[in-house]
Amino acid sequence: MNESSPIRRETAREYRVADPVPASVPVRRRRRLGRWMLALLILGGAGAVAHRTYDARQKPAEETARAPGHGGPGRGGRPADMKQAVGVAPVTTGNMPVVLQGLGTVTPLATVSIRSQISGYLTKIGFREGQMVKEGDFLAQIDPRPYEALLAQYQGQLARDQALLQNSKLDLQRYQTLNRQDSISKQNVDTQAALVKQNEGTVAADQALVDQQKLNLTYARIVSPIEGRVGLRQVDLGNYITAGSTNIVVVTQLRPISVVFTLPEDDVARVMRRVRAGATLTVRAYDRSDQHEIATGRLDTVDNQIDTTTGTVKLRAMFENGDETLFPNQFVNARLTVETIENAPLVPNGAILRGTPGTYVYLMDGDEKVTVRPIKTGETDGVNTVVLSGLTAGDRVVTDGTDRLREGAQVRVVGHTAGPQAAGPAAGAPGSTLPGTPAANASAGGAPAAGPPAEAGAEQGGQERRGRRRPAQ
Repeated sequence: MNESSPIRRETAREYRVADPVPASVPVRRRRRLGRWMLALLILGGAGAVAHRTYDARQKPAEETARAPGHGGPGRGGRPADMKQAVGVAPVTTGNMPVVLQGLGTVTPLATVSIRSQISGYLTKIGFREGQMVKEGDFLAQIDPRPYEALLAQYQGQLARDQALLQNSKLDLQRYQTLNRQDSISKQNVDTQAALVKQNEGTVAADQALVDQQKLNLTYARIVSPIEGRVGLRQVDLGNYITAGSTNIVVVTQLRPISVVFTLPEDDVARVMRRVRAGATLTVRAYDRSDQHEIATGRLDTVDNQIDTTTGTVKLRAMFENGDETLFPNQFVNARLTVETIENAPLVPNGAILRGTPGTYVYLMDGDEKVTVRPIKTGETDGVNTVVLSGLTAGDRVVTDGTDRLREGAQVRVVGHTAGPQAAGPAAGAPGSTLPGTPAANASAGGAPAAGPPAEAGAEQGGQERRGRRRPAQ
């Protein structure tokens, strides 16, 4: 092909125009990379300035958190800031009553269903439902007219037979006089004497019939046999009352009243020992919730046998019930005070824990350290417990904040109680945590029980730092 041809010249022109293009591509790339690096440097500088500004603002708050006297874990992580806040109470001496508790039912000493002893129509009602009546008060009246008529009949029959008896006695006297004069036979005298005896028997029978009708008239007027409270009327006026089968009303004695309750057979020996000694044992009746005392009475008697199906024995306590707070068939919780332990070491129930060491407490070893102290316990009243061994009067035990303690833990005391009498239940009650294990309840300082103290403090500190940095972003 000729180099001077139009095709060759056009091809050469195209190459000359395209040659400079590949040389300019690296220059544009370098310029773009430079712009990005400049932007990153500007952003990095701005971030460094913002971070230094944020640290400068947070430094006073951190110094305040590290200052003595401020609670909560500080960012410095010093040991003093990680001490567990606890409440303590001293072990004191006092009297501890030995109380036995059982379930009981209020049982009236007398409950009478009023029924008529004769049949007849109910003509009068002399009571108001729910009123208090005394012994002998009028309750109801049965129609007495049939019995009055029978009484008059029997009285007439009695008068007739008494006249016959009197006549036979006079005849006997005449026969005896004639017999002494030898004017009548001995047989006639004996026959007349027998007739007198017969008439005497008839008069006695008539007198019994008269007395029976008088008694029926007495039964026609129904009165209360006891003092107590009248229940709901069970029959209306004008109904025919059948003797011994129709209930008119029920009268229940309320003053005094008794409570029948049960105790386990293991406690019978202790109770009987006090009863045989002539002691008057106090019984207190509490409501169904076992929170409020209803009445105070005394133990009256103990049943003579143990129920083999339940292993319990029944006891009866007497209550005056002057204010009628005890109601028949009411369910109560009975507490029998058997004896009182005097001058016994008492520890609040909130300090008592149970776990691998057995029954134990956290004892203050100085002012900033606790130690595990195994103890043996005795009687308890629900608030305080008698310590048989392991503690002495004056020892200080931890009552609040025991959930994250362990042997030799560093603590700070934030609360004191006056003693076992002022200590409440809960913190170290049966079923609480073991040493060094997380607890379900919050500690005295208000920190949640969610793991060991160091881990909890570190996690809390991390959350605070993350929360503080978010506004600066």
